[in-house]
Amino acid sequence: MHQLRLLTSVAVLAGSLTVSTLPAQDEPTYKADVPDSISTPDRVSTKYVGELEFRDGFPSDQTVTNVYDYLDTSRAVQVFLSSMPAASIYGLLEGHKKIGCEANHSVGITETLMNARSLWLTPQTTTPYVHGEIDVKNGPVVVELGSPVIGLIDDAYFRYVGDLGVVGPDQGKGGKYLVVGPDFKGEIPDDYFVLKTKTYRQWLLIRIVVTGGQTQQAVEAFKKTFKIYPLADAANPKPTEFVNLSDKQYNTIHANDAGFFDEINAVIQYEPEDSYDPEIVGLAASIGIKKGQPFEPDDRMKKILKEAAAIGNAASRAILFRPRDEKVFFYPGKRQWYSPLAGGSHEFLDHGARVLDDRVAFHYYATGITPKMTQPKVGTGSVYEIGSTDSNGKALDGGRTYSVTLPAPIPAKNFWSFMVYDNQTRSILETDQKTGGLDSNSAALKLNDDGSATVYFGPQKPEGQEGNWVQTMPGKGYNVLLRLYGPLQPWFDKTWMPGDFEPVK
Repeated sequence: MHQLRLLTSVAVLAGSLTVSTLPAQDEPTYKADVPDSISTPDRVSTKYVGELEFRDGFPSDQTVTNVYDYLDTSRAVQVFLSSMPAASIYGLLEGHKKIGCEANHSVGITETLMNARSLWLTPQTTTPYVHGEIDVKNGPVVVELGSPVIGLIDDAYFRYVGDLGVVGPDQGKGGKYLVVGPDFKGEIPDDYFVLKTKTYRQWLLIRIVVTGGQTQQAVEAFKKTFKIYPLADAANPKPTEFVNLSDKQYNTIHANDAGFFDEINAVIQYEPEDSYDPEIVGLAASIGIKKGQPFEPDDRMKKILKEAAAIGNAASRAILFRPRDEKVFFYPGKRQWYSPLAGGSHEFLDHGARVLDDRVAFHYYATGITPKMTQPKVGTGSVYEIGSTDSNGKALDGGRTYSVTLPAPIPAKNFWSFMVYDNQTRSILETDQKTGGLDSNSAALKLNDDGSATVYFGPQKPEGQEGNWVQTMPGKGYNVLLRLYGPLQPWFDKTWMPGDFEPVK
């Protein structure tokens, strides 16, 4: 029998005093054995949100405010990191659009190669590039090739759509490609290489194949045979226009401040609502970026977006320049060279899991996604190794001189190259040296007696090694990308290792 206690209730009714007694239990009849792990104390101290207060599990007003500020900030940081591929493509397309490259009609071409005046993520200066926008919102678009090229198409979220040219289905013989969007319901005509996409805007990147050093001749042959036009105009297409990109000062790199979120909003507003990962689109929606609605952050959210962009930018730089995953290093414990593509997946997958840091590092640093970059075959494709620190693990200093030796025989069937990039922009380092690097095709390059190559990086030409020198600038940090075109077996089995950056005293 339960113990009862008297609860006295006093009420004045019609001028008389009434006393009532009600039974109450000390403990409920149905009682669970509640573990501490599922209960919330009245006070909880956290590193990032501070002191949290609860009354029997119900959060205080201040706790609610602090937690929502934290959630909005953390989600905005994740939008920055996860949506970077979309922002990068947007920057590429908008940058070219601003200098006259019209979708489905004109393309940019580096007729006399590229230099540091154009802001690009990790470009190459010894080969001519072609850049164009394919927009299939109003129907399929045709791309015609008639000369040897190496090309790819990536969609608005920087996902691989297909390869063209030597590495594509035409195998360098030329042909007509048809890019078909998600809304197209008509019949697809014959005699096309068909590439289907989930988004409206795509980025077309082509590298013109040059043989025998005949760069200008290869550029002219390309211009005579290349066409881009809507399928609806196939009977009478307008002549393709070519915009010379060489020496132009323009930017294709996404914002690193709160303007980043405006770029993401522009992408989400334009593209089909089901064209991207609902989880990432949901993150964007949680901070006010939602298709069909204006993006109008209030003063509170503007402060949060500014903070999130700063954190996202810092995180991207930490992940890129100070990777903590040993798997990205080609020669762990032996050399400093690494790459976010070292895992071998153009989708950054490892046994079904997305390697988030690899995706961040790649898209913060570089452009162009294709399986040919991550799974090359012996003697074909290309491989990329990043050097951002010296042999002691210290950041490369533009005021110091370093040497790097590539042991003989260097496993590159076609050629190898070094390019120097500014740590700030990840574009070509601004110097007085137009090439921003060197490659094995350079007539001035001198090999060592054993066939190895020693290359010097520093602000001054080393005496007697002028042809083996890449200029850097005092006060500027930089990183270097080593490319091997047509990598050979010793690279794949890691019996060949490039030397680290050794400080020259």
